[in-house]
Amino acid sequence: MDHNHQQWRIMRFSFKNATIVLTVVNLLIFLFLLQGFFTSSSSSSSPRRVVSAQLRYIKEAEEIRLAMQPLELIKRVREIEQEEPSGGQETEQEKDVKQNTAVDLSKRLKDFRALNDASSFKALEEWRKRKMERARQRDLDKTGGVSSSKTS
Repeated sequence: MDHNHQQWRIMRFSFKNATIVLTVVNLLIFLFLLQGFFTSSSSSSSPRRVVSAQLRYIKEAEEIRLAMQPLELIKRVREIEQEEPSGGQETEQEKDVKQNTAVDLSKRLKDFRALNDASSFKALEEWRKRKMERARQRDLDKTGGVSSSKTS
């Protein structure tokens, strides 16, 4: 019994020792990774150069974009918008003109559709007549050929 107790004690100590060793290894790996992370972010100057070059490029692009904007034209448009009288009478007249134009366009479109439908119908009727005429001609040719062969 004493021998079993001693083996258990050795086994218990080995589990304890294994846990301690595993914890120490994990801490060493963690410290190594932490040191690598801080060293790469603080000491490397080439990524900083790349970032500063990119920032410079972005600033230059923004300046070029701003320089290409037609600022004078934008200012003039704003002035014209401010000069425009906001009288309700003019907007009513504009609405009437737009509405009359829309009604006129709608009427023209309906007339065009009606004309187009009539011409399409007429063309369809002509096609049907030609088709029927061809079918009759084929029938006559068939019957004419059959009757001529019967007579011979």
